[in-house]
Order: sequence, then C-alpha cells, then structure tokens
Amino acid sequence: MKLLKECTLTDNCSYLKDKEQTAHYKILSECNQSYCTTLTQRGWRRFGKMFFRPICEGCNECQSIKIDVQNYNFSKSERRIIKKNSHLKTVFQQPTVTQKHIELFNKYHKYMHEKKGWDNNQTDAKNYYTSFVSGHDDFGYEVLYFDDDKLIGVDLIDVLDNGVSSIYFYYDPDYRHLSIGKYSLYRQIAFAKMNGKKWIYLGYYVEECESLSYKSQFKPYLTLQGRPLEYEEDRWD
Repeated sequence: MKLLKECTLTDNCSYLKDKEQTAHYKILSECNQSYCTTLTQRGWRRFGKMFFRPICEGCNECQSIKIDVQNYNFSKSERRIIKKNSHLKTVFQQPTVTQKHIELFNKYHKYMHEKKGWDNNQTDAKNYYTSFVSGHDDFGYEVLYFDDDKLIGVDLIDVLDNGVSSIYFYYDPDYRHLSIGKYSLYRQIAFAKMNGKKWIYLGYYVEECESLSYKSQFKPYLTLQGRPLEYEEDRWD
C-alpha cells in the first residue's frame, strides 16, 4: 500500500437534502486485495485510487451494509428474473474503458436525471478511467452484459478476501424491463457462493434516500457498528 494523500472534506450531502457531509479520503497509488478488504469491511468505499467514508459528527444515516451470502436464498420472483436474463452473454475481466462504455454510462445518467432528478453526470474517457479503471490492481473487475453483441450493462466490483464489494452498476434504460440491476446483484451472490465468499458489501444504506433504501430488501444482512479504525476490530450486527 502506498498512500499519496489523506484529507477530510466537508460538502453538501450526497444522499440527503439540506445536509452537509464530512468525509475522510485516502488516495492510494498502490493497493492490494488484503488492504482493500481491510478498508471495505470498516466502511470505506473505493472509486479508482480514491477511498472514502462519511464521518459526519452527530449523524449516522449512512450505514455500511453487507449481505450474508451463505444464508441467502433466492425467492421465486428472484429466480424468475434470473431465468428472464439467461440469454444474456457475460464477460468477466479487469476494468476497461471504450466508447461503448462512455455512451452507455451517459445514456443511463441522462435517464436517471429525467426519472429521479439525479445530477446529469456526463463523463468522458479521462474521467471514467479515473473513477472506474485506475486503481483496480489485483482485485477490481467489471462484468459486462451483452444482448447479442450489444453492451447493455456494466457491473464494477472488487473481489475481496472474504466477499465481493459492489462499486457501481449502470445499464441501458431501454432494457429496464429485464430488471438487469437486480439480476447483476443476483449474479454477484451466485459468484460469491460458488467461490466460498461470505459477504456482498453493498456500500451505504440510507433509509431516507430512495436510491439507497432498497438495499434492505436483500436479507439476511448486517450493518457496521461505529467507524472502526484500520487496526480496530470491525463489528457488524
């Protein structure tokens, strides 16, 4: 592990309106699977070479959440979604950036801007590389979903010592009838089961944030207690 920069910044909250957010950031030039696991199980999130976690004083709305993979059983409706997407072709590889990635990412965010009022975060190859390709080292991957030869979904994940960390997923809104977002998570769970991993780290659950509150649907799950330091034991309940 090589630390380039560490800082604390306060800005508008990303998840709740009319609130401020204070976050702790680490920029790492190098990181291995073991250290990424250490940070993730203590509530950190990774985008590129940047790791962060909220440390807002007096606010605990952002709860790190993880699915108990070995005790997760697919429901009938979930199995139907899996079957409905069985025709899709998947490619599992280290993260890349192509024109198709950029076009799909921007199409998805334009749709979410119109549907849910998200900021219309259009990207280019440089910014995409910084956020989703750099820093993957020996643990970061992308799962590409194709309908015939058309790219319709990109799932970015970290494969950790004890689980899988969901980083980001985006898809073609023309295929929203396939519930491909849910399908990608079910594939993560199946992958973790097959490879003896215990957890799917889903990032932050925020009850009052529509884009994050859905995570409590996936049971059984645990949430991280407190904000343990790297040398402190992490406790999930």
